[in-house]
Amino acid sequence: MFDKFNQLKKLGELKKQGEALQKELEKIIKTVEKNGWQVSVTGDQKIRYIKKDGEDLKELVDLINSAMKDIQKESAKKMMEMGGGLSGLLGGLK
Repeated sequence: MFDKFNQLKKLGELKKQGEALQKELEKIIKTVEKNGWQVSVTGDQKIRYIKKDGEDLKELVDLINSAMKDIQKESAKKMMEMGGGLSGLLGGLK
């Protein structure tokens, strides 16, 4: 019983660390420009904006961010199926 409690405690700590890391990654911003294009991305791999000759392409940004979110979910699911993810780190919550 105490083992399960300790595993849940570790899981809670990992969640807090993950949330803190997420907040830090959101603060990292990289913007590049080339041939009239301007792209700005955050450290958590979200596109802030894409501009072409000053025109904001928000619909394209939303579409790409949506696709990235979907593929991240699929990737996480595949890792869990293959024994990875938090259950692999904690040795499974038995």
